[in-house]
Amino acid sequence: MEQDKYLCPYCLITFESIQDLRRHIVAEHKTEPLPVSEGQIKLTINGEDYQIRVEPEWTLYYLLHDKLGFTGTKMFCDRGACGSCTVIMDGRPILSCMTLAIECDGKHIETIEGIAKKEHPLIEEYVKYHCMQCGYCTPGFIVTAKALLDRNPKPTEEEVKEALAGNLCRCGTYPQHLKAVLVASQKLAKHGR
Repeated sequence: MEQDKYLCPYCLITFESIQDLRRHIVAEHKTEPLPVSEGQIKLTINGEDYQIRVEPEWTLYYLLHDKLGFTGTKMFCDRGACGSCTVIMDGRPILSCMTLAIECDGKHIETIEGIAKKEHPLIEEYVKYHCMQCGYCTPGFIVTAKALLDRNPKPTEEEVKEALAGNLCRCGTYPQHLKAVLVASQKLAKHGR
C-alpha cells in the first residue's frame, strides 16, 4: 500500500507526513494555515455546517465544486483574473480558485446556490435585464453584486462598476449588469431587506 504524500501549497515540496509538512510551513513560510486535526476543517456553507478532510493543495473552488457539488461556482481562468469562481466568505467576495480550502476552517461561505435559495432580488433582475448570454460568468457577477449590496445597500453607478470590475463576461453584457444591480438595490430598500 502506497503511503500518503503531503504537498506544500506554497512551494510544492512533497512530505511523507502531515507533521513534516506543518513544520516546513511554519519554518519556511512563517505561517500556520493548517488546522490541528490532520486536515479536518469545519465550515458553514449557505447556512449548513460541514466537517471535511481536505488536502493542503485543494482550493476552495475544488472543495465546493468537485467535492461538495456546488456546481454554480464556475472555473474559467483558474488564475484569479475573471471572477467566475467568486463566493462570499465572512461577508467578503473572494476568488475561490485562489483560496486554499485548508485556510477556510471556521469560515462562513455563501455560494450562488445560497443566494438563489433565499430568492434574492438580484436573481430576478439578472433574468429581467438579460444579463447573460452563455451564462457562465453570471454566478460570479451575482455573488459579487450581492456582497456589494450587503455592505452598501444604495450604491452609485460608479460603485457598482468598481465592484464588478474584476468580473469578466465573454459575451459583453456589462451594461445590463449595472441596470440589474441598481434595480435590485431599489427593491431591497423598498422591502427593507
